[in-house]
Amino acid sequence: MSASQLSTLLVHGSGHDAQHGGVHPAIHPSVQYGHARVEDLIGVFQGTNKGGFNYARQGTPTTAALEALITKLEGGVGTVSFATGMAAIQAVFFTLLKAGDHLVTGDQVFGNTSSLLGTLEGLGVQVSRVNACDAQAVAAALRPTTRLVFVETIANPTTRIPDLAGIGRVCKERGLLYVVDNTVTSPALYAPRVHGAGLVVNSLTKTIAGHGTALGGAVTDTGCYDWAAYPNLFPAYRQGDPRAWGLQQIRKKGLRDMGATLSSEAAHRIMVGAETLSLRLQRCAATAMQLATFLEGHAAVARVHYPMLASHAQHAWAREWFGGNGSWMLSFELRDEAALVPVLNQLRIPIKATGLADTRTLVIPVAPTIFWEMGAAGRAAMGIAEGLVRVSVGLEDADELVADFAQALA
Repeated sequence: MSASQLSTLLVHGSGHDAQHGGVHPAIHPSVQYGHARVEDLIGVFQGTNKGGFNYARQGTPTTAALEALITKLEGGVGTVSFATGMAAIQAVFFTLLKAGDHLVTGDQVFGNTSSLLGTLEGLGVQVSRVNACDAQAVAAALRPTTRLVFVETIANPTTRIPDLAGIGRVCKERGLLYVVDNTVTSPALYAPRVHGAGLVVNSLTKTIAGHGTALGGAVTDTGCYDWAAYPNLFPAYRQGDPRAWGLQQIRKKGLRDMGATLSSEAAHRIMVGAETLSLRLQRCAATAMQLATFLEGHAAVARVHYPMLASHAQHAWAREWFGGNGSWMLSFELRDEAALVPVLNQLRIPIKATGLADTRTLVIPVAPTIFWEMGAAGRAAMGIAEGLVRVSVGLEDADELVADFAQALA
């Protein structure tokens, strides 16, 4: 899909208010949904009435419109939305895995995801963390009890890129479920289905919504995985088209049982924010490249992590898979760790805050904040330098932003 075609889909893909003609889908705040015939209500519960609703914990017409848009963007067969990106990841793990199962993941993943994996281990799920840049390391970690492989397209905050294609081939050969977190790249830059991912996770809060005004997450089934081969599905969900079995269990267990429901109001905000996804990515990526180039040449900076820099270890993969775009996230290491706080306090334009993919540039010192609980040894094992700064590049003027970093580093 070209950039212009993507923009058209983003603007028109969520539909409109069919009842009154509004150009945006309606916000449905109702919790209960009635039916003219009790047979229709029964059909919603049993999964035969696909277009019906019963209780908002499992979705509303507004969240359904958002799910349809994400499905189109990811080229999938269906999507389930959640209250946050972490709720979406949790739903995948907790609804599809059980004690004694094994999963393989990268050794550099989002800090909260790493913490969640630790919780899984405490409940009896075995986790192997490997260098996901090496597909053979992933293959070597597989066991008879392995149920899925999970990776992120661009690691937060080190920007390391796994061997997405190689891991996809390994999973296909072994018949394993391949789960890819597409949050940093988003479907505007990368479609995990092209490398065989069966499930795609997006934190809608970030790249897709992009304005820092709504939390949300999504799990999309690409249709690449044969759910008939998955051992942990409940018999009640093994009915009808096997392509729907996985998402049916994720929706029932992740929403109905766990209650991680996206509100209609948040879904509406995400759809409005998504309309500018393509434009925002183009602008932010261009500015991020300009800032990364400046930082790489500054004497006070030891190292810059940005996939579109030729110095990045996975630069060739980024150019091939992401269309020559490194997205909006970069990080850099200060030579003098003691300068970390003073330098950031000197910045005038960026906001000192956690979060990613806002319209405003955000900066945060990584070690004493989002990776603080991990401890120095854990950070070192993940390649997190004590002087590392994460930057989420926004829509400000690029020259002004670079000049601000220049005066702060000086």
